[in-house]
Amino acid sequence: MNNLPWKLVCAGMVLIAILTFTPLVIPSGVYQPSMGPLPYSLWMGFVTVGLMVLLTYIGTRVHPANEEEELL
Repeated sequence: MNNLPWKLVCAGMVLIAILTFTPLVIPSGVYQPSMGPLPYSLWMGFVTVGLMVLLTYIGTRVHPANEEEELL
């Protein structure tokens, strides 16, 4: 019953949610930052969503309830 992977996934989700509102994702003092034809914030949104989808997938694999179902 090791819950460490589940706790790491939860901590990662909280960290990503907090970082979403920092200058790392939303640059301050820049009028229209862009990377190629798309705005920088849109690219960072793609990265954020991708990381959250990956962590959600990992979370479904390491959720503590999965261990209880296997024991039954």
